[in-house]
Amino acid sequence: MLFSIAWQSLLNRKVSVALTLASLTLSVIVVVGVEHIRSQARASFERTVSGVDLIVGARTSQINLLLYSVFRIGNATNGISSESYELIAGDPRVAWTIPLSLGDSHRGYRVLGTDSNFFEHFHFAQQNSLEFSQGKAFSSAFETVLGAEVARRLAYQLGDSITLSHGLGEISFSNHESTPFTVSGILEPTGTPVDRTVHVTLAGLDAAHGLGPHEDTHQHDDDSGAEQHIDSDEVTAFMLGLHSRMSVFEIQRAINEHAGEPLLAILPGVALAQLWEVMGSVESILALISALVMLASLLGIATMLFASMRERQREIFLFRSVGMHSTSIFFLIEIEAILITTLGIGFGLGVVWVTLSAGQDWLSQEYGLMIDTLPLSPSITAYLGVILIASLLLSLLPGVAAYRSSLGTKLKF
Repeated sequence: MLFSIAWQSLLNRKVSVALTLASLTLSVIVVVGVEHIRSQARASFERTVSGVDLIVGARTSQINLLLYSVFRIGNATNGISSESYELIAGDPRVAWTIPLSLGDSHRGYRVLGTDSNFFEHFHFAQQNSLEFSQGKAFSSAFETVLGAEVARRLAYQLGDSITLSHGLGEISFSNHESTPFTVSGILEPTGTPVDRTVHVTLAGLDAAHGLGPHEDTHQHDDDSGAEQHIDSDEVTAFMLGLHSRMSVFEIQRAINEHAGEPLLAILPGVALAQLWEVMGSVESILALISALVMLASLLGIATMLFASMRERQREIFLFRSVGMHSTSIFFLIEIEAILITTLGIGFGLGVVWVTLSAGQDWLSQEYGLMIDTLPLSPSITAYLGVILIASLLLSLLPGVAAYRSSLGTKLKF
């Protein structure tokens, strides 16, 4: 019964309640949105690559090399010559290498030039291997393997023909129409940038750029199992795995001191930790802003309820005249606070869900983030619980005021 009375009381104060509810909803949007995107971004980044000992690229910052080689964000400052690549790949301590050549796109999706080692040695999350939902890896220069999202969004099937474009824009005026690629395989979803990537051969990518197809498109392995020859004059970067991780720092130092050209070898985990360290201050500022906005809104609820006490003297008198206990009037104020807070949380979650659903593709293509649209992680649930408890505590002041007012009203009978 108290819930019904509280609801009718709120309806009688539509304007002030609506303004307070709007303020609380915006606060929930900020708090939930920031926390959800932060946690999802970290989870998305951490599950992207696994089992790679070193990533090698032209000399730049560790974070930049990590972003463009793994997350397809940004561009390389320079390439790596085939001579340097083959020299490092031929080291007997190196078990395997995955060459990466970037720079082209297909209808807004990144194109990655690589070889069959990518499908054999690339892992994500907890050492999960790449799996094919349809077809198989490319076996000739002009075949391509599509990520799950590319195939789904562009409605491609096995055997379809696609052309690459120079640059990274969704619309390009420089298309490689003379060298079409045939879809040979489609990968299972991974929740990583692989889903948004078009994978082609290095030889095919060079041919698309007018460098001419290479005759030798087969692997040349030595006893170490690492591919020493690539069908390209240059690669953007490459990943490598070692026979023994005990030698990782020795190999890293040798690559960083490579005399042929300036190179940089990074440990993915260390570079990722450095990225989060850079982002840590931003996260702290956003969390502080969210907390302040939420506190202001909760204070607004308490202020609205407290300010209405003078106007509600007649209402309290009527409640007491029909026999309502002073304690019930106290709980009536608390229930009103619960109703406003619950509505604000519900509206806020709804807006965040709709916004993420609408912007999921944009976040995926622009920033390489795979965001779950349902913002109900344990941390967010805890935040919402704190909001509800704080609302109840802050509404104690108007609740006590209503309780005392009702006692005074009783004396008039």
